[in-house]
Amino acid sequence: MKELLTSIEIFLKGSDFYRGIRLTFAVITPLVVLNFLGYFEYAPAIAMGAFLNAPGDIPGSLKRKVNAILISTALTMLITATILFCKPYLLLVIVALAVFSFFVSFISVYGFRGSMFSFSGLLAMVLAFAVEKETPVDILSHVLLIGCGGLWYLLISYLFRKLSPKKDEIQFLSDSMTLIGEYLILRARLLTKISKRHELIQKAFVLQSQINEKHETLRELLLLERKRSGRSHYDEKHLLIFISSVNIFELIEAKHLDYNEIDRLFSDRKHLKAFKDLNKVMGRHLMTLSELLIQNDKISDNDTLIPALSKAKEAISKYVEDIQLPKAREGALALRNLYDYQENIFDEISAIRRVMANVKDASKVSLKRQNTSQFLTLQEYRLNVIIQNFSWNSTLFRHALRFTVAIIFAFILGTLLDIRNTYWILLTIIVIMRPNYGLTKERSKERIIGTLIGAAIAIGIVLLTQNIIVYGVLAIISLTLAFSLIQQNLRSAAAFITINIIFVYSLINPDAFQVIQYRVIDTIIGAGIAVIANYTLWPSWEALNLKNVLVDALHKNRTYLLATQELYYDKNKNELNYKLARKEAFLAISNLNAAFQRLTQDPKSKQVEFQLIYDMVTLNQTMVSAIASIGSFIINHQTTPASKEFDAIVRRIANTLEASCSILKNVQADCETITVDIEKAQEKLMETYRSLSRMRDENIQNGHTEIDTETLHNLQEAYLISNQLIWLKTLSENLRKATSKYQEVL
Repeated sequence: MKELLTSIEIFLKGSDFYRGIRLTFAVITPLVVLNFLGYFEYAPAIAMGAFLNAPGDIPGSLKRKVNAILISTALTMLITATILFCKPYLLLVIVALAVFSFFVSFISVYGFRGSMFSFSGLLAMVLAFAVEKETPVDILSHVLLIGCGGLWYLLISYLFRKLSPKKDEIQFLSDSMTLIGEYLILRARLLTKISKRHELIQKAFVLQSQINEKHETLRELLLLERKRSGRSHYDEKHLLIFISSVNIFELIEAKHLDYNEIDRLFSDRKHLKAFKDLNKVMGRHLMTLSELLIQNDKISDNDTLIPALSKAKEAISKYVEDIQLPKAREGALALRNLYDYQENIFDEISAIRRVMANVKDASKVSLKRQNTSQFLTLQEYRLNVIIQNFSWNSTLFRHALRFTVAIIFAFILGTLLDIRNTYWILLTIIVIMRPNYGLTKERSKERIIGTLIGAAIAIGIVLLTQNIIVYGVLAIISLTLAFSLIQQNLRSAAAFITINIIFVYSLINPDAFQVIQYRVIDTIIGAGIAVIANYTLWPSWEALNLKNVLVDALHKNRTYLLATQELYYDKNKNELNYKLARKEAFLAISNLNAAFQRLTQDPKSKQVEFQLIYDMVTLNQTMVSAIASIGSFIINHQTTPASKEFDAIVRRIANTLEASCSILKNVQADCETITVDIEKAQEKLMETYRSLSRMRDENIQNGHTEIDTETLHNLQEAYLISNQLIWLKTLSENLRKATSKYQEVL
């Protein structure tokens, strides 16, 4: 019961519910106020204008929000006016539908914000069919009132932002910590759940993509606003929490182990239990901190963190006691490296705790503005983005064509069959149809189930009461909840939207059951058209669309590797370039993971060479983790100078990745010539580790059982660098073989 109450409290204090209240207020206020003043005939158009232009109000900088709502308002006015003027003429309205469906849906090439413009425009196109205006004066008056509604929503959005300016930042920071906590727990399970690793790795792909999405939004929220308007105490606190969360994410990525090696070293899983438990404790603690951030509550004691960390450290000594040196050395070093990463994660969690607890000086962070701006990935809004995508090879171009055909077909079908509310069918297509077949199918299912649930609830309420006051109250509540859940849970949002529509119509027309019947039928028809169109009309199967994403991931991995090499030479001078390369590599892998998830949603018959693609995604992911492992060690430890053997192997790996890119692009690879014998370089790297091991064995034989910090770090460095580099070389070679096969087959 306590967990349920906590979940409800977090939802009510979160930005999603706040957004729902904001939109409901913007829609309902004109209806109430103008009705009270005796000008209700103007209210529906203003309320519609507010509703149509709310999608552009997504988390981001104030300037971008203002521009988005203004552009959206102009677009919805233009589309509404055109459709209303064309409505009496069937041929003209079909042409207008076709033009707007294609070009407005094509705006989504400008990323998430562009897709929100697109949604507003398409929504205006469909809802124009619900408006009964015939004379030019009435049409222009309606369009101007929609424009007023857009400006009214802009004002409300600005005021709500002033009332709670950090709501979105807090929500995204909280979401980020929750996802990272889940990721830590998943990594704990990967240590020992051998039979479930394939399934867990696929779940890891999803979490990585979600975390990267949250971090990208946070970069805009925290860095862009800070760059333009200076910084406050809260900005500093949130920025430090964000930096720590990024560091934790990299440390988790760096802890993506060679599980075959782990299985070889630790056949007895009991030696890994303390490390697994520590991961779980830290993951749960992060999730607790994420809740406290939303609740603005006191920080709980970390009474579970320190004991768990101590047990992990003790487990290393216990392992050495059980196995005995020198046989235990490899396993002990692997555990020591694992412990060091976990200790670094512990330190970052402690930093977040200090910031949230308002410990003095905990929220001071020094970042140069010219440096922070380099971490922003800003969407390009130039015309050449449209031109580049105006090609049959573009997934979004084919989607725009497919969407246009589906809309025209649905409209003609509704007209011929004289369906009462054809625009409901069109609305369903707009809401659920996506470029990817699997996502469209999933959204169709969620939409239909949500509509049926909403209809069932509405029927029950209608049977229990015929009170219009109850209908009005429930219409407002369901509207708020629908807007709150639209981005989080489509099924629940569809249920509340259905409830809202039924009760709004019931206030106008007492025959609520007829409304329910039409709503369900139209939703099923619209969903069916969307799914069939996605499957049959120029489908975009992910197996055939992965090439560009793979090339980008390979290229960014190569850049990340070379930046790590530079970091080894001079940590202070090259750390910024390293972190920029790390960010780009993580985003590229996130895009690759997202593409793979779309592949898994395609029909089985269309998942061509699934295992090969899965192997390529896993190899790329593992490469990023191995590079992150080296980078994290360099940043967090005092290291010895990089050897020429290290450089030679890095260049070989970089050349192999470049060759893989060239295979996918069908061009000749331009690789640097390497004169060093790579096999000898590998052997020399390993000999460095073996030499240090022999020296340590001699010390033990001479009675020096205690190991000093410098010797331990040198052993760790030699073991980690040699093993990770050789592993990276093997991974890169496997990737080249896989890309060759992929190119041949697909």
